[in-house]
Amino acid sequence: MCIRYLFSLCLVLSIIVLAQSLQAQSDSIQTKVNVDPITVIGQSDGLFGHTPGSAQQINKATLHSIAPISGNEVFRTITGIHVVDEEGAGLRLNLGVRGLDPDRSRNVLVLEDGIPVALGPYSEPELYYTPSIERMSGVEVLKGSGQILYGPQTIGGVINYQSLDPPSQGSRGDVRLRVGEGGLLHAHVNFGAAQNGTSYLLQVMRKQADRIGYVGYRIHDLTGKFNMTLHPKSKLSLKISVYDEWSDATYIGLTQSMYDQGDQDFVAMAPDDHLQIRRYAGSLQHTWQLQEKASLKTTLFGYTTTRNWQRQDFSSNPQAGNSTGVVWGDPTIQEGSITMLEGTGHRNRQFEVGGLESRYHVDHHLSGIEQQLDAGARILHERAYEQRVNGTRKDAESGALVQDEIRTGLAGSIFAQNRWVVHPKLSLTTGLRGELYAYQRQILRNTFSGEVRDTNIIGSSQIAEIIPGIGINYSFAPDWTLFTGIHRGFAPPRIKDAITSTGLALTLDAETSWNTEVGIRHKATNWWAMEATIFYMDFANQIIPVSESSGGTGTGLVNGGSTVHYGLECGSTVHLNDFLQGGHQLEIQVSGTLLEATFDADRFIQEGPDLMNIRGNDTPYTPSMTGTGSVRYGWRGQLGVQWTSRYTGSQYTDEVNSVLPSANGRTGQLDAFWVHDLSGWWIIPKTRLEVGIALKNLTNERYIVSRRPQGIRVGLPRYFSASLHYRF
Repeated sequence: MCIRYLFSLCLVLSIIVLAQSLQAQSDSIQTKVNVDPITVIGQSDGLFGHTPGSAQQINKATLHSIAPISGNEVFRTITGIHVVDEEGAGLRLNLGVRGLDPDRSRNVLVLEDGIPVALGPYSEPELYYTPSIERMSGVEVLKGSGQILYGPQTIGGVINYQSLDPPSQGSRGDVRLRVGEGGLLHAHVNFGAAQNGTSYLLQVMRKQADRIGYVGYRIHDLTGKFNMTLHPKSKLSLKISVYDEWSDATYIGLTQSMYDQGDQDFVAMAPDDHLQIRRYAGSLQHTWQLQEKASLKTTLFGYTTTRNWQRQDFSSNPQAGNSTGVVWGDPTIQEGSITMLEGTGHRNRQFEVGGLESRYHVDHHLSGIEQQLDAGARILHERAYEQRVNGTRKDAESGALVQDEIRTGLAGSIFAQNRWVVHPKLSLTTGLRGELYAYQRQILRNTFSGEVRDTNIIGSSQIAEIIPGIGINYSFAPDWTLFTGIHRGFAPPRIKDAITSTGLALTLDAETSWNTEVGIRHKATNWWAMEATIFYMDFANQIIPVSESSGGTGTGLVNGGSTVHYGLECGSTVHLNDFLQGGHQLEIQVSGTLLEATFDADRFIQEGPDLMNIRGNDTPYTPSMTGTGSVRYGWRGQLGVQWTSRYTGSQYTDEVNSVLPSANGRTGQLDAFWVHDLSGWWIIPKTRLEVGIALKNLTNERYIVSRRPQGIRVGLPRYFSASLHYRF
């Protein structure tokens, strides 16, 4: 019943705002509609001074200079973020913020143009689909209290991909081509035009590689954006996209003996494994300029994602039956080898997500105090179909259906954030978000005591949460801002963890935390900018799903316990252009993060014959230190070169903080590593043609990036690519 009341409230709010907008449409004020792209923290650096929390933005120029093969290279330049490579090509983003587990980026809210991209934003926030960085004009990252305007994940932060917008006038287009080792071929064409209040942009991308690291792939990515001015105060925007991927991605990694041998880093252990992803997405947004300083944006969005993954069966027992005869590793060591079996498991999933959201913004005054209000409401529905099909051959494309279930969720959100300009140098931002989520798990077929049976087990539950936040900004000197904030972190329980396979609703608590930060920003107009933040996150309850991607068996932990995350992140950029002559340009960037993330409550785990209390242990995959530095040189906008270096400190890979590696390669401490990249570009005089080169891992450093999903993953070795870019 509660969710009905919330939806009724959302509907009433929408009707009230709609009525106001209709009245405003008849006003005599003729105000031009703002056609800026959707942003989370602002389009320009000047808006950062009013953001209630730490925030960073990577713009188009920085993306160009990094020359990324994947978005992983971009996110590593941002403080407080740890990215773990899975296959080398960055097809699936594994990103953690401030010590949260990076597995599948499940603790981060990932958006594209303000719209969620996860399989199921509430029920399954894993990022099996990652937006292509080549389509983007920038990336925004928000880690402070301002993120309560976005949900449902408000624990780790918000990442917003900003896709290219249609031109505001005339026409423009470009063709980009990148080729590299391993059969890499990335081709990207976009064209857009504007005329008489209507504009559009079409993008077509083909990406393929025979083998980069652990994966080969074939990807088609098509996007269309259309803007139409209906009235000087009214604009309609339509966006549609299609993404189709085939890759030979696998979960199997190296055993320790294979890694020690040194010549099998990227061997194809399961050549018949392959992953297919197809995603259709669309959104329709209407923007109304109600008054000179008030606007309403209403967005209707929906997408469907099909994720079918065929993976060959294997065993750590060299004597396992049904073997294909292929054995990797050292069978004389217990769990030191992998025996490939005649059989496949097909993990087939389909997700449907649809929602309607309205956001209202107004600059206003109350009791003589200048204020800015952002408020809105959203209704979101999601449904997941999951099947497990077991084949009897190593390359079987079909088989017997052994698991079949449907998971549905219905969520309502209301949110408001008000910025009070108490003094020209002091502002206070208060916010509140309400989340109500009702969910259901229907199990149609499953395995019980070794027997596959048809069932109709249904379990359901719901959860509600109020999420407050407050932030203060104080400009204590010209170009200097002190900020502090605290907000409630919240993430709803995953349906598969909250309802058992027998239909029992466990009534899990939400994942909650209190996130606090204190920081300082400096923005000199021409040459220097910096931001430093001290953060503290008290994680009251962590529900840690032990997914196969995190090295588990697919079962989950219930109300797993509390953790504490604290540290310092700092970044600075220096532009020396004004001090140089002859068209020379020089930019230096440095950033780093010091982090401690530990279990701070008693929690006992079976370690051999004994129970071990992991209180005080580091959380997995949380390096205590990360850093990035870059130097970019340019000459008259025609020639440029950039050197980038990134450091990742040592880290543990399990909760018991094992130092020595296990024979199967899945646990053991990861050593620190330092990787250097070099890129350059040149615009051929009197042409619109740009040529570029990129050399990743310049020193050919050999290092382990992960011991999961199921074994050791080695970082990409020295890699060369070249590009052509023609603008018209």
